[in-house]
Amino acid sequence: MTKILLIEDDTALRENTAELLELSDYEVCTAPNGKVGIEKAKIEHPNIIVCDIMMPEIDGYGVLEALSQDPTTNQIPFIFLSAKTEHKEIRKGMDMGADDYLTKPFEEEELLSAIESRLAKAQILSKIIADQATIQIQDATNDDGLRNLHELKNFFDDNGEIFEFEKGDVVYKEGEHSNKIYLILKGVIKSHKMDESGKELITALYKADDFLGFTSFIDNIPYQESATAVENVELAGISKNDLKDILEKSKNISLELMELLTDNLSEIKEQLLQMAYSSVRKKTAQTILQFAEILNKKPEDNIKISRNDLASVAGIATESLIRTLSSFKKDGLIEIEGRNIRILDLPALQLME
Repeated sequence: MTKILLIEDDTALRENTAELLELSDYEVCTAPNGKVGIEKAKIEHPNIIVCDIMMPEIDGYGVLEALSQDPTTNQIPFIFLSAKTEHKEIRKGMDMGADDYLTKPFEEEELLSAIESRLAKAQILSKIIADQATIQIQDATNDDGLRNLHELKNFFDDNGEIFEFEKGDVVYKEGEHSNKIYLILKGVIKSHKMDESGKELITALYKADDFLGFTSFIDNIPYQESATAVENVELAGISKNDLKDILEKSKNISLELMELLTDNLSEIKEQLLQMAYSSVRKKTAQTILQFAEILNKKPEDNIKISRNDLASVAGIATESLIRTLSSFKKDGLIEIEGRNIRILDLPALQLME
């Protein structure tokens, strides 16, 4: 049975989360602080660790650092669990070697999905290492020393050309040569296309720490869609050829990047299914929630976004969206002041049919 070590100082959350995981057929051992967690990790040898950051004795960063230095525990997948949502905090944990980062409060499906994904990834990587023991040596001795996706993002930060765009600026247009790949350092960007009638359709939203601008590495295919800043953004870009060289040298980074792009395709597929089959009210509700998540907004915060962008993501006419927003306001689900939308009844929007 798969064993999970849960390190969390909040007694109620620790017990509830442990029960949730046990009901999902995992063996769970727990620790109330980082010091006990380190000891249990070395004794229990769990398959994966879920760890809070802000704890007494030793915090989550200290736990990860200690376990990373021990050859008996440094390969265990590690998921941070914390109320911190700042980009710099997320990057700090990832730079130290964490595999994932969940923010409180989290949904049951989010936690289980993160655990299943990291366990599957660990299994794949273990098989690769077993079949080809020289991969790690090759990755450690290549010219740029990059070993995983987080180090690749640091490479973009340190060596990429910095671009800044104000809200509404076009990053690139459909049909332009796709010579660069970007990492978003700050802000939100929408990708979009125009249909035959001239109506804009938003195909995806990208936030800080997302990659942007992927096209074929083999053929000189132009950008298949346009990208525009939803808010002021900062990007780090490197040439497609430079990234291709890095991927050829590191099979591990190539594997992680394929996993990331596959996840992105699944999200886009889900959005297209929603646009095709959901009711106008459900499309509108889900789009509001999607923008709130991408813009990192709490339910009580104002969401400032154009009605055209909301309609484009939802796949409905702007007039239909405005009528639906008015209906939501009348029902007490949201509050509207000018272009600002504030969520008043989050559960009702989540369960909208």
